[in-house]
Amino acid sequence: MTGTPMTEQADWPTEIRLSRDKRILHVAFASGAAYALPAEYLRVESPSAEVQGHAPSERKWIPGKREVEILAVAAIGNYAVKLTFDDMHDTGIYAFDFLRRLGEEQATRFSRYEEELAARGLSREPARRR
Repeated sequence: MTGTPMTEQADWPTEIRLSRDKRILHVAFASGAAYALPAEYLRVESPSAEVQGHAPSERKWIPGKREVEILAVAAIGNYAVKLTFDDMHDTGIYAFDFLRRLGEEQATRFSRYEEELAARGLSREPARRR
């Protein structure tokens, strides 16, 4: 077989759609996998250095994002999307394989996020609601 390897084709998104309320990014892949990724989850798992740091020990745990919305979804070449959130965070480039991984690992990653916030005395609620 020539061209794109099968594993890459299976990971290729067939749909990336933002919900009307701007709080869920729906991503479906050629493999049949489909995920509904909440804006809050995407924001706090942003692949940007601002969130991830430059080493695991520099990881930031971002509180107060329960109500964050996605304002824009822009294609980056043929490998990723850039998301702009209503808190003006827009520096993360979400490669398609990273979106798939976020979908596959959503329960584990989000649990870890909630545990880390609790351990630091932080909340998912926006400051105005606390």
